[in-house]
Amino acid sequence: MIVVDTGVLYAAADTDDNDHEACLELLLERAGSLIVPLPVIGEVCYLIASRLGADAEARFLTSLARGDATVDHLVTTDLDRIAELVSRYADLPLGMVDASVVAVAERLGVAELATIDRRDFTVVRPRHVEAFMLLP
Repeated sequence: MIVVDTGVLYAAADTDDNDHEACLELLLERAGSLIVPLPVIGEVCYLIASRLGADAEARFLTSLARGDATVDHLVTTDLDRIAELVSRYADLPLGMVDASVVAVAERLGVAELATIDRRDFTVVRPRHVEAFMLLP
């Protein structure tokens, strides 16, 4: 299993993004084992719609609907952990969406994150492993 952050999903959708090929390849290779926290979807949709248009946003949503990734809905304990992470890493700032990626990975015991955000995810120390394995 791999928890997916916003940047990878956006880059896979945007053919002009510098990380497009690597992100698309990762998502295709790991199809079936991708977990997307619900807050990530909102952020990806905003970015895609504002930069690539409604058709691209619809394609992204259709890929989720057909099961290309599992959408993970937050639970109450995730919200507590997200608040803790946002406070602890306020100097980054980590933010709610990135903190949700960490909280979901911790709850599910997942050590691999798909992200292009090396800055935040190399600083954050998860509870369940020494550090996250960051892909691609």
